Amino acid sequence: MLALLVVAALVAALVHVYIFVLETLRWEAEATRRVFGTTAQEAATTRPLAANQGVYNLLLALVAAVGVVLLLAVRDGDAGPALVLAACGSMLVAATYLVATDRTKVRAAAVQGTAPLVAVVATLVWLAA
Repeated sequence: MLALLVVAALVAALVHVYIFVLETLRWEAEATRRVFGTTAQEAATTRPLAANQGVYNLLLALVAAVGVVLLLAVRDGDAGPALVLAACGSMLVAATYLVATDRTKVRAAAVQGTAPLVAVVATLVWLAA
C-alpha cells in the first residue's frame, strides 16, 4: 500500500506541476489556450489570475512531494501522511468542484483528481493498517 500511496502522490504532484507550467508560464500560448478554451484576448486579460492559480497548484505539488519524502524518511511519523492528505485532499476537492460547476470539464477533473483520490485512499488504508 505504501508503494501505491507514494506513486499516486508523486503522480498527483507532477500533474499539478504541469498545471502550474500551463497557468503560469504558458498561459497565453496557443496550445494552452486550446486546453483551457480561451481566446487570446481572454488569456491576456486573465493572465494574472491564472498565474496566481498556477502558484497554488505548484504549492500543492510541493506539499505532496515533501509529504512523500517525510513518509519515506520517517515511516512512523505523522507529518508525511498529514501532508500527503492535506495536499492530495485539496487537489481532490478542487477537481470535484471543477466538475460540479462545469460538466464540460469532466476530463480535466479526472486528470486533476484521479491520482489524488488514489493517494488519499491509499494513505487512509496505510494509516489504518
